[in-house]
Amino acid sequence: MSTTAAVDLPAAAGTPAAPRRGLVLGAGGVLGFSWAVGALTALEHEYGFDCRDAEYIVGTSAGSITAALLGCGVSVEVMLRHQSGIPIPTDPVIEYDYDSDGSGRPLPPIPAPGIGSAGLLLRTALHPRRITPLAALSAVLPRGRASLEPVGQIVGDIAGDSEWTPHPATWVVAMDYATGRRVPFGRQGAPAAALPDAVMASCAIPGWYAPVLIGDRCYVDGGTCSSTSVDLLAGLGLDEIFVVAPMASFAYDRPRSVAGQFERRFRRIVTRRLRREAEKVQEAGTDVVMLGPGPEDLATIGPNLMDPRRRQQVLDTSLRTSAGSLRELSPSDVPSAV
Repeated sequence: MSTTAAVDLPAAAGTPAAPRRGLVLGAGGVLGFSWAVGALTALEHEYGFDCRDAEYIVGTSAGSITAALLGCGVSVEVMLRHQSGIPIPTDPVIEYDYDSDGSGRPLPPIPAPGIGSAGLLLRTALHPRRITPLAALSAVLPRGRASLEPVGQIVGDIAGDSEWTPHPATWVVAMDYATGRRVPFGRQGAPAAALPDAVMASCAIPGWYAPVLIGDRCYVDGGTCSSTSVDLLAGLGLDEIFVVAPMASFAYDRPRSVAGQFERRFRRIVTRRLRREAEKVQEAGTDVVMLGPGPEDLATIGPNLMDPRRRQQVLDTSLRTSAGSLRELSPSDVPSAV
């Protein structure tokens, strides 16, 4: 029996043979990225479609890297080979060393002294109900010092001379560090940003990485507002949305360590918000399939999503458990393949 958890929130009947699809890729650090590659591989195999063909692709934090790669035409199969260390000559070059590049270290460097954002702290005090708890926490955390330049370099190399993805609706979610406002770069009306800068901003975990300056404003990890931001796709008339959420879970293990227990409590908070967001989308008539790590995945991931030493094991586990979980959905839950 699979230990990855998938949840399907079905909408009304009448989905067309060629459904309009959205793909949402959530936050999750280094290990969340690896888990998501396994989950996306299973998703493509079980549902019979190419993730690059989704009408909307939304990425947050680690999910923004995946979204950017998909939006630039990099297939899930290529990502899988890169994660497994077995690229073929025709694959695009993705130069990244998980052991030496700063974004793959299990612990952050000592942050800068002082609070992170005085403006956000003031806004939290004046309008506490408008600011998420994680955004409020990011205001008081000191500014991180780690650099995301290696990640930006990957995205820049793949994007080439393009300012954004060729895919017409790839959104990369970050948070305005002064206001706590969620900003989906790439969506109409959002501030202009180069793709590498937007991805680095979306990945800039407060207290770990330095905020990213875009225009005249600083931005940090979009996961401080929402781990997935699936609600951004509400009301767009989509038939179905697939949500790959490394930080959410719909079935849990029972870790003995204090760190593991704390991490699971945090996951429950993240999952509750995801369910609320997904229900808003479902109420508008869109079918939502959510996939998150299950007990076996959680035991493999451990309490630290930034520890690259578990990367291959997490990927291998996800490939197996995600496929099994998706197969357990009843045939009526599975949309027609394109």
